[in-house]
Amino acid sequence: MKLLFLFAILLALINLNMEPQTNMYSPTNMYSSAGYDITPITEEFKKTLLENLDAETIRITQNAGTERPFCGTLLDNKKDGFYACVVCGLPLFSSDHKFMSGTGWPSFFSPFAVGHVATRQDTKFNMERTEILCARCDSHLGHEFDDGPKPTGKRYCLNSASLHFYEQGEELPTISKPVKTEVAYFAGGCFWGIEHWLQKGDGVISVESGYMQGDTENPTYKEVCSGASGHAETAKVTFDPSAISYETLLGAFFKMHNPTEVNRQGPDVGSQYRSGVWTTSNEQQKSASAFIKGLTESKTYKNPIATQIETAEKFYIAEEKHQDYIENTGRTCHINNPW
Repeated sequence: MKLLFLFAILLALINLNMEPQTNMYSPTNMYSSAGYDITPITEEFKKTLLENLDAETIRITQNAGTERPFCGTLLDNKKDGFYACVVCGLPLFSSDHKFMSGTGWPSFFSPFAVGHVATRQDTKFNMERTEILCARCDSHLGHEFDDGPKPTGKRYCLNSASLHFYEQGEELPTISKPVKTEVAYFAGGCFWGIEHWLQKGDGVISVESGYMQGDTENPTYKEVCSGASGHAETAKVTFDPSAISYETLLGAFFKMHNPTEVNRQGPDVGSQYRSGVWTTSNEQQKSASAFIKGLTESKTYKNPIATQIETAEKFYIAEEKHQDYIENTGRTCHINNPW
């Protein structure tokens, strides 16, 4: 009886278009560059989703079946929109990438976004093929071939039964929408280290290095380093507030640098290396002020905290060579792991 009750609740959440609960996903959140949650769902949640599908769809998506050519309902679909996984709702392919291959199955030359589609080798039937699957629920979609059009040269050959088409302008369920994100800005010395550590937070979608709170437009790294532009090296953090709180990010930020140093951070000296929290809302401003007050009252640091709290001004992204600098070069910066 209890199991039936829990199952009814899960179905209600899906039908009412409510936010997925955390136990539907694996412990570590994963996001695509397009801002979608691609965290693998749990087997338990997947079972509840499969209850809504017919036998033929389950045969194809869960047992690597193939529908007959020229019989799929989406083969001749020419409407604008996107094709989502019929099981978990993740957007997989866009109408912009669809083409008529003449093979009898819906064909695309590129996925909806990097990370939404997974692949693995398929050696069944004494053939060597590349199977494509939904990255979030591991459902079978079809196969990938190297005979597609430019610019990719790929042909993603799909089963219509593996997909659900959403026409442009159609109301989407929550599971087919990108996550609702929030942005935070932190300056704490060289942005290489701040970016490196903050992007490791569970619930952080992306981190970019750039310049903020200065006096000139479109500053270069050289101009910022001179101190003349007035900018601070800053990390822009895009995060999922349902997975990681702003307060948690504040905690990590203060652990990874010394907030008592004025216009410097270790060997890096200058106003461009000042400690700062640039807020995007009244809530962030209140949280940052309260956090610093708590650190001060608890006497966490011997010296006064010098971190500035200011309303965020325009963010100028740094040159490409400064993005993911530590990952690309192997150098170290801000050695304190805050997590």
